[in-house]
Amino acid sequence: MKSISILILLFSTQLTFGQRSIVESKILTDPEVQTIFTDSTKKELGIRFPIFRVYEYNDKLGNHYFVLSENKLDNKPTNDSIKAFNIISESKKLTVKWTINDFRLKANEVSEEKSIWFWSKYIELNDINGDKIIDPIITYGTSGINATGDGRIKILIYYENNKRAIRHQNGELDFQRNTKVDKDFYELPSQIQMRVKEIMKTMMLDNNAIFPGGWEEAMKNKKLTFDENHK
Repeated sequence: MKSISILILLFSTQLTFGQRSIVESKILTDPEVQTIFTDSTKKELGIRFPIFRVYEYNDKLGNHYFVLSENKLDNKPTNDSIKAFNIISESKKLTVKWTINDFRLKANEVSEEKSIWFWSKYIELNDINGDKIIDPIITYGTSGINATGDGRIKILIYYENNKRAIRHQNGELDFQRNTKVDKDFYELPSQIQMRVKEIMKTMMLDNNAIFPGGWEEAMKNKKLTFDENHK
């Protein structure tokens, strides 16, 4: 009986390890990026901006690269636009599945925007709900006159080839802040919704976001828009 128990334990350990090896992601080194994304490859894929970071991940849908690129403003340490590419690798051929595009606004609801960039600390490529498919959560934002205090924030969640978004306007004053949530966000698996809310809490702790008071209750009640005056 003891030997059978050991065999079962070994099998379950190997199975668990195998499952984990199927769904994983990593950040590529600069030499790896340069080898895979040559000038000709970037031209073919439509990557025009300098590459900021590349993630590689594997799930049951295949091998993917997630490329973040940012375009600097007049050779200054600020960006005027960003673009991300979700790329699948099949038989050594790279194909773009979907992209993210955005740019800084000369003026948002609160302030003139100075820069826009991917907030890599809040970007996650994990299998959150355990279906062996990566559930990308991509966050980026802008800075205004008061840095991120009056910039915009977007959190994009990709699930089953559909995009859901949370759009937030930061503001130093209460009346300036508001948050908008796509209706489809509330149809996501509960694990993914919970993880997004955890990221939002972390952003607040890092002083990069000020979500309206009672925002968690508003999302619990599936509100699509809320500000400091919501009931």
